[in-house]
Order: sequence, then structure tokens, then C-alpha cells
Amino acid sequence: MSAGSVFLLAVAGVASGLAGSIAGLASLFSYPALLAAGLPPVAANVTNAVALFTNTLGTAAGSREELRGQRRRLVRLGLLSAVGGSVGAALLLGTPSSTFEHVVPWLIALGSVLILVREPLRRIAGRRPSRDGLRGRLPLIFAVLLVGLYGGYFGAASGVLMLAVLSLAADEPLRVTNAVKNVATGAANVTAAIAYAFLAPVHWQAAAALGLGCLIGSRVGPVVVRRLPEKPLRIAIALAGLGLAVSLWYRTG
Repeated sequence: MSAGSVFLLAVAGVASGLAGSIAGLASLFSYPALLAAGLPPVAANVTNAVALFTNTLGTAAGSREELRGQRRRLVRLGLLSAVGGSVGAALLLGTPSSTFEHVVPWLIALGSVLILVREPLRRIAGRRPSRDGLRGRLPLIFAVLLVGLYGGYFGAASGVLMLAVLSLAADEPLRVTNAVKNVATGAANVTAAIAYAFLAPVHWQAAAALGLGCLIGSRVGPVVVRRLPEKPLRIAIALAGLGLAVSLWYRTG
């Protein structure tokens, strides 16, 4: 790999770290950069998953303030997401991805729309009788497992989907939900990355360059979220997700 390609991946990694920690759209920059560096699609996908491991480290370090007091919730969501990520990685390694990739743009678009209409949906949910115990948590459990599976299988904009799920499940500031989202999606990514490291064609030089940039960008991202107004940020995340959905739809259509 040339020095120019390594530099391109490092810069793309910084952008990916910022986009991932702020909006859940790390792959918007990292995956195309890997393709531009000459990696075939499957190698780019698994190399991307391994490199984005540092995104989880950076966002967790930068979000200590938002994650304070969230340990039990993070463990619960992280375990669910990791289970989903393991299944997703197994599916990617054992089945062709062409059929699933046609569904991806629609999933991303759905998550983006859910973020846009979060408040009306919360009001509707608030009028219904609440259910305690496992039965009341089943929709969230199922949704986190599915997003984790998607994250382990393909991953693009899995953060948007997880943010949509968590935003509907909890009444809290967006910066807190965003920080929790980063850890939850990171659990699926780490699980998949471990499998890919041993069983898939990871390009390690590309993963190192991209991962270093991701670490820098993801460490800065939570600081940016802390200073931005919530509503414009939520709208920007949703619109960026819709833009990625349209882009992927044209690519796979």
C-alpha cells in the first residue's frame, strides 16, 4: 500500500471517528476510503470493522461525563449487542451479502425517520400503560439484538439505528443517549472484529492507518456533541442518515 493511500486512510479515519461519535455514521467515510485504496468490497468491510474498534475506545474515553452512572445499562445493552454482532459476523462469513445489502438503505432510512419523529412517538408511547418486567423490555431487547446483528454483518450507519432505538426507549438528553449508543454499537463491532481478525481477509496496514485516525476523531466527537444544541444536531444526524440511505440505494440498485 502506498504512502498516499495510508495518509488518505488516516484522514478518513479522523472524519470517521468524528462522524461515528457524533452521528453514528463512521462508515460514511471509512468504507469508501478503503475501496478507494484498492481493497475489494469484502476485505474493505471486514477491515473497516477491525479499524472501528478504536472508535469505541475513543468515544468511551471522551464520554465519561455522559456515561457516569450508566454501568448496569451499558453492560445489559453491550451484552445484547455483542450477541447480535456475533450472529451477524457468522452470517457474513457464511452467506452471500448481496440480498441483505438491498435491505440496508431502507433500514438506515427507517432509523433516520425515527430520529426525526422521536418526540411525537414518545408522546404516543407515554399515553399507553407502561409494562414492567421482562415483558415490558422485550421490544427494546429484540431491537438491540437486531441492530447488533446488522452491525456485525454490514455495519454502515448501525449507530443511526441504535440511536433511534435508544431515543425511543429513554427520556434523556441526546448527548447521553448518543454516548450510550456508541458503547452499545461498539460491543457488536468489537465482537465481529475479533472473528474477522482470525477468519477474514483483513488488510492490517489499512486497518492500522484507519484505526489511528478513528481514535483521534472519536476522542474529539463527544466534546463537540456536548456543545451543540440538541434539536439541530438530531435533525442533522437524521438528514445525514437519509443521505447515506439514498447513496447506498443507488449503489445497490
